[in-house]
Amino acid sequence: MLQDLLDDPAPPPFALLARAGRPGVELLLGDLVDVDRLADLPLPDGDSAATLALIPYRQLTERGFDCHDDGAPLRCLRVHSRTTLTRDDVVAAVSGPVDVTAGGFDVADDEYADIVGRVIRDEIGHGAGANFVIRRDYLARLTGSVPHAALRLFGRLLTGEPGAYWTFAVHAGDVTMVGATPERHVSVDDGTVVMNPISGTYRVPSGGATAGDLLRFLADPKETEELFMVVDEELKMMSAVCEDGGRVLGPYLKPMRHLIHTEYLLEGTTRLDVRDVLRETMFAPTVTGSPLENAARVITRYEPNGRGYYAGVAALIEADGDRLTVDAPILIRTAYLEPDGTVRVPVGATLVRHSVAGHEVAETHAKAAGVLTALAGRSAPPAPAGQLANDPAIAAALTARNRTLAPFWLRPQGQDERPALDGRSVLIVDAEDRWTAMLAHLLRRLGMRADVRRWSDVAPADGDAYDLVLSGPGPGDPRDVGDRRIARLHDVVRERLAAGRPLLAVCLSHQVLAATLGLPLGPLPQPYQGTQRAVPLFGRETRVGFYNTYAAWLPAGTAPPAEAEVAAHPETGEVVALRGAGFASVQFHLESILSTEGIDLLAELVTGVLAPVGDGRAVRA
Repeated sequence: MLQDLLDDPAPPPFALLARAGRPGVELLLGDLVDVDRLADLPLPDGDSAATLALIPYRQLTERGFDCHDDGAPLRCLRVHSRTTLTRDDVVAAVSGPVDVTAGGFDVADDEYADIVGRVIRDEIGHGAGANFVIRRDYLARLTGSVPHAALRLFGRLLTGEPGAYWTFAVHAGDVTMVGATPERHVSVDDGTVVMNPISGTYRVPSGGATAGDLLRFLADPKETEELFMVVDEELKMMSAVCEDGGRVLGPYLKPMRHLIHTEYLLEGTTRLDVRDVLRETMFAPTVTGSPLENAARVITRYEPNGRGYYAGVAALIEADGDRLTVDAPILIRTAYLEPDGTVRVPVGATLVRHSVAGHEVAETHAKAAGVLTALAGRSAPPAPAGQLANDPAIAAALTARNRTLAPFWLRPQGQDERPALDGRSVLIVDAEDRWTAMLAHLLRRLGMRADVRRWSDVAPADGDAYDLVLSGPGPGDPRDVGDRRIARLHDVVRERLAAGRPLLAVCLSHQVLAATLGLPLGPLPQPYQGTQRAVPLFGRETRVGFYNTYAAWLPAGTAPPAEAEVAAHPETGEVVALRGAGFASVQFHLESILSTEGIDLLAELVTGVLAPVGDGRAVRA
């Protein structure tokens, strides 16, 4: 059957899939259908046992997010024939030359380095978010049959990238792609959801990886924080689609031919339709950024055109009786073969507050290397030694990463009801950051009834029906009341205080509350995006996660607001928390995996807000 594809000058639609943990290579044949929305994805039925959906980045428009709409179709292969072949037979069958003329990146190295600097300075440095992924495309030219070249490149990647989660070749009309992606985005198997955030990148030298080099990589704060940031971002998604939030498993090493990454697995359960899970998890922060909605805006500003399928997913939906599954890897480390012979290999680096431009440029070269090696037909260097993950020192370094993380997210999440909160209601105002899904999950575990509502859908009187209003975090400058979203947060906070009704404010909304109480606001000397810090909190010290560029301040010698108790850094005066009669706020994220005591602190603050006490006083401890 595979030989028939090679002999056919115009082969029909097909997919070859080599999936981690499954024997052999699956050959799928079928019919193509394009649909407009994820809700329209055809599920398996009597005519087709599986659907392979190619979900482009532009599908973000379903969630109302910004993007360049390049018209890339949501294309489905309705599978009517499925065969499992051995890897050796496939490699032998598809061997042969590929006529490719080498090219180069569409964005030059120095231009990309400039973009890195501008994103750090103008976006992260102005509160737009914690991290962003900006792509560049390697371009080459292919002569000859596009589908046949895809088959031959598949064979090379099958032997050249043994650590891939999926190695695949898909020919679907005018869409042809071949790749070896390291990363599962989301899978659903009979209601069990798994996500797989991968971040932190060690570039394997020509002589291979060594334990010493890997230990230095694992000790790098930039690489560690980069992974924690994407874990937090994907926990937002898990909290939105899973009743039990998402248990964090790991960390692990993810070795590829040219790179070694670090990764976690997140696991939870859902009753949602698999298509809804795919929709609510568009798309991975490892290829977009966080918070996701604003990351989409930033990408649109810095990338001149559409992404096609880069950063989207390939979703294989299957049925076995009443059991429905979906396996959806991220479309990265992939070559797109255009009908005119153009070859595109999009790659991007994760840009964070302490990124170094030259390092990020080198990372894009390394990420493209696996596919480019296959295109060129060169012999790959020795694969990194998988046994390094079992080295006692490396295993200990990985385990040590969890010591200061929140136990709540590392264990099964049962109910943790607090009598004072049981049955109480909370309206959570979402300011364009789905931390609010995590906050809702924690509050429900504490026994509360939680509703999340977008800032633009919150009317002044809506909070009257709830015991508590939680005004949430989001991107941006808290002083910019010309921004409708920021102005609405000011209205929510001011109206709730005026009414004397319980209020909890987090991060951006904490800054808004501080300004309402008369405290000055301003940018930090350096953003704290994705940073764990030990801070004073009303007579105790605790380790918590910060994602902020701005802060409120209580300068030395300045009297605090009469109505508020202030927790501030003893030297700088940076305000990390406020509380008073019927209100409290925190600059950090109680819900973050970086906040060790997060759920207990949340319970204490909410209990105090619902039963307000005493007069305010300043605390600089």
